[in-house]
Amino acid sequence: QLQVVESGGGLVQPGGSLRLSCSASGFKLDYFAIAWFRQAPGKEREGVSCITGSGGATNYADSVKGRFTISRDNAKTTAYLQMSSLKPEDTAVYYCAAVFSWSEAQCGLGQGEYGFWGQGTQVTVSS
Repeated sequence: QLQVVESGGGLVQPGGSLRLSCSASGFKLDYFAIAWFRQAPGKEREGVSCITGSGGATNYADSVKGRFTISRDNAKTTAYLQMSSLKPEDTAVYYCAAVFSWSEAQCGLGQGEYGFWGQGTQVTVSS
């Protein structure tokens, strides 16, 4: 079965950048759509971005469009979330999630679509 592990979180000042990594093991990553979710204290978990198995399609939440970029390197079995122009409201635990999918046409940001989840990595944006 697929296992995913997030890394790269930490403390960054407003306006700064951070890159999160999602490392996968257990199966060929090409067959899995990958998504990033986040959850701040007292708030619902929200979908941030997703990418299809071969990287042919992506989606972003409106709140991060133009600031975050999702990508993947299947040869390294790793997906990334490059975060720029970070704001205090981006502070949250960020989770990587995966689902087996043959589709290259689309991916979704609903948490119920994903069956494999990482443990989360904390991102704190503060001066």
